[in-house]
Amino acid sequence: MNSIVRTVANNSHRFTVDDREMLFHVPTSGLFELDAVSSHILEACDNPQGESVMSLLGKLAEPCPSSEIVDTVAQLGDLKLISSDGVEAFNSEVKSLEQIPLATLVLNVNTGCNLSCSYCYKEDLDKPNNGQKMSFETAKQSIEMMLTESPDQPRYNIVFFGGEPLSNMPLIRDVVSYAEKRFAEINRPIDFSLTTNATMLTEEIVAYLNEHRIGVAISIDGPKAVHDKNRITVSGQGTYDVVRRKIEMLMQGYSARPIGARVTLTKGVTDIENIWDHLFNELGFSEVGFAPVTSGDISYYNLSEQELEAVFSNMKALGRRYIDAAAKGQSIGFSNMHQMLTDIHEGTKKALPCGAGAGMVAIDHSGGVNLCHRFTGSDLPLFGSVSEGLDREALTGFLETRMDRTDKGCNTCWIRNLCSGGCYHESYARYSDPQKPVYHYCDLMRDWIDFGLKAYSEITQANPDFMDTYIAPRRG
Repeated sequence: MNSIVRTVANNSHRFTVDDREMLFHVPTSGLFELDAVSSHILEACDNPQGESVMSLLGKLAEPCPSSEIVDTVAQLGDLKLISSDGVEAFNSEVKSLEQIPLATLVLNVNTGCNLSCSYCYKEDLDKPNNGQKMSFETAKQSIEMMLTESPDQPRYNIVFFGGEPLSNMPLIRDVVSYAEKRFAEINRPIDFSLTTNATMLTEEIVAYLNEHRIGVAISIDGPKAVHDKNRITVSGQGTYDVVRRKIEMLMQGYSARPIGARVTLTKGVTDIENIWDHLFNELGFSEVGFAPVTSGDISYYNLSEQELEAVFSNMKALGRRYIDAAAKGQSIGFSNMHQMLTDIHEGTKKALPCGAGAGMVAIDHSGGVNLCHRFTGSDLPLFGSVSEGLDREALTGFLETRMDRTDKGCNTCWIRNLCSGGCYHESYARYSDPQKPVYHYCDLMRDWIDFGLKAYSEITQANPDFMDTYIAPRRG
């Protein structure tokens, strides 16, 4: 009764939505509405000196029954929201990785690309005539390596990447044919997807993609004036007009899966809402996602600190429109918002920032195993090859190092289990170390996730069916 208890710093994030007091529980990534007793106790204990239980009983006896105060103190202690130990935060211990549940392969089918986008990060990118194409034998070995390493996954995925993946369409056809038969033999579903600049689409290719349910994402940066700034041919011509024609053809002939747009934001491009409006309402994409460039190899194209702040501010403006539409049972296809709400809805608790190296690896054209598609051609050491197999020791060592948050600042950050330090390649490009957190994003990400928690609370209050209708099915 006389022990001093204090709130555990950075183990929760409290906020108010429409007069409701909410709490994000960091250790479990759970979101709760606080009752009056819990709110009073947390507020009373939220000071450096703390409070004794006897003191809490004296201060809160009028608004709260004594027995309820004692019970709630115990419950908050069990949740590690208050403690008498003076700890700053509770974190799971770093565990050794006994298994790598490899279920996704990114196949870099050709280093060549028919475009010459000014900001492209691909370090192994070649002009069309110099493109290094992956062989079918390498692709086949990649699939067999995945099955050897992870034979019991419920679902598998193959992603075709480049360069421009459609420039090696014969290989894509061969891989799909082989994989469909191979995975049918073991009674496991296999999904295919690709990201393309759209310029090489034909009616025949669209029909093929539709027949085999190959997911399609289009790289497009917005309206003509924005897109043609950087997405240009080798001879320097803008590509918007041809890309738009190809997209219109795709929309007419493809119905297998939703079609997404991937937008790269570079220097001077921060107008999120107008870009989304053009791609979603005019061109008809099902989802639109935005990727800010802050650490590209060519610094000229990187967003400045002020521009990055503007990007996040404008993302919240579009997020506000997302919330209003969700309340009416509508989705406006804002991928960044979708992803954040999915993580909140599922109570995601990340030990690692993404599936790179754990659930997914990228295979370069010659069969090297890379952490992800962004590292093909980089100086980061390979993690094996499809002929020799996965270098499990090196890969698990790399991942376990990243999971250790000691002395990185992440161990006391309240978004640590939703962020986990951020993109490996962003850290690699900016700090020459993929193990470092992306410190230049920290404040912006905390603000963005705070916005997402409030959005989730608003949407579930106004239209609880929205999550089951639009968010939960995304994992499937």
